[in-house]
Amino acid sequence: MSEIEPAGETEVSSSAPAAVAAHTGDAVETQTAASVDASDAQPAAETPAVSDKRSSELDLLAALKQVIDPELMVNIVDLGLVYSVAQDAENDRRVAVEMTLTSPACPAGPQIVQQAKMALERLNDVDEAKITLTMSPPWTPDRMTDDAKDQLGIF
Repeated sequence: MSEIEPAGETEVSSSAPAAVAAHTGDAVETQTAASVDASDAQPAAETPAVSDKRSSELDLLAALKQVIDPELMVNIVDLGLVYSVAQDAENDRRVAVEMTLTSPACPAGPQIVQQAKMALERLNDVDEAKITLTMSPPWTPDRMTDDAKDQLGIF
């Protein structure tokens, strides 16, 4: 899944079409079963499976806010762990995130990285999320939002 590179950065990247196809298949099966049970249900063809709307940076950050640091119980965006998030210039269905952890030895690091990747790839218009871990600049509590500081009792 992830590998530590000599420069101290970790990159996690994989293509998600198989997972998306499996997920889409589940949705189609569920939708088909519902239309069989309810005679006046809308046909599946009228419900678009993928939105034409491109996710904004706010949408991407909202998806990342679903990822909670299991030790601090605060989301990674409010903790200030996310340094940047952007869609690829050549393929807007790919997203690149640069983020850090509260410490290089964070035991929840692999879990946080995987959950960030999964949260972004659940968006309809994201096929692949590339998460790059960096320890430069190092994280400090100054990067937290006021909401995160309130949740942790830091005044």
